[in-house]
Amino acid sequence: MAEHFASVDDYIGSFPEEVRTVLERIRRTIHEAAPEGIGERIGYGIPAVTLDRRILVYFAGWRHHVSVYPVPRGDDAFRRDTGPYRSGRGTLKFPLNAPVPYDLIARTVRHLVAERD
Repeated sequence: MAEHFASVDDYIGSFPEEVRTVLERIRRTIHEAAPEGIGERIGYGIPAVTLDRRILVYFAGWRHHVSVYPVPRGDDAFRRDTGPYRSGRGTLKFPLNAPVPYDLIARTVRHLVAERD
């Protein structure tokens, strides 16, 4: 049975320390890359960051990886850079046994913001 979390803090707090550290940094990266006025909530059981009360991006922790959803279309360079991390059409999957490319997560957020309009 899936757990239900009251907040993003509760969700992140449910993970072992090494995963919590990565999730907190992803959270900070998203907040730094997004415009002012974003919010947070739990959606589909995972953290969601909102902009203008609409979901902008989700992120999640798993046993062996962390994920960011959805994947924007982006430009050719973005598609090339995200290629190794794509899992399906709408997911970026970053293994926990390798450095997480936080700069790529920031680029993902900036593309998602740009593609909203």
